[in-house]
Amino acid sequence: MAGAVPGRAAGRAGSPAPTSREADGTVAAAAEPDRDCPRCPRLVEFRMRWRAERPDWRNAPVPSFGPADARLLIVGLAPGLQGANRTGRPFTGDYAGHLLYATLRDFGFARGTYEERPDDGLTLVDARITNAVRCVPPENKPTGAEIATCRPFLVATMATMSRLAAVVTLGRIAHDSLMTTLGWKKSAHPFGHGAVHAGTGPAGTPLTVFDSYHCSRYNTNTGVLTEAMFRSVFAAVRQHLDGR
Repeated sequence: MAGAVPGRAAGRAGSPAPTSREADGTVAAAAEPDRDCPRCPRLVEFRMRWRAERPDWRNAPVPSFGPADARLLIVGLAPGLQGANRTGRPFTGDYAGHLLYATLRDFGFARGTYEERPDDGLTLVDARITNAVRCVPPENKPTGAEIATCRPFLVATMATMSRLAAVVTLGRIAHDSLMTTLGWKKSAHPFGHGAVHAGTGPAGTPLTVFDSYHCSRYNTNTGVLTEAMFRSVFAAVRQHLDGR
């Protein structure tokens, strides 16, 4: 069983830890980057270009969505350009949100109706969603350095979740970033759709990680991920949490 490293901010060498200033009323500021986070020059340039072209979009780091006392954390890759980067809520405004939020609602992890906008009244139940990289990357492809630079925010997000018992990683990049965050060996916990990994979480308590292919339009259109495959992952999560 792999062990976590409690309290360690896993990130690029020399990268400062997130600040402790308040970001909003529910999430510790250390878990969320500032609106004008300067850490990744390429992402800053891309963000500012779109902020100039579309000032009505968020065009800023996208914060986590859902209660900090949730037992389930879902980790995606990064905001989509016309999805979360536009609306300011993870998986909101593009195709991936339809499959994700419908599945969460069916398994009791969400309540309300998803309407592709952050004021649709949708709420998460015992679940929280975040991304391995908080800013939109060009062509939806963050670099290894950008993933590492943003990792302290994933560390801090998990540290705020005192009841965390399960994580769903959407795609290999999210999985690998989580393994590094936890200090788990990737060779002992390889990514695979439907794979389940058990170890120790940030608080020294048991943590189970469930892998899924990302619920992107590309993956569903090409048959890499079917609705049944995706639902099977969350059925396993539901069974796991209900059995605790």
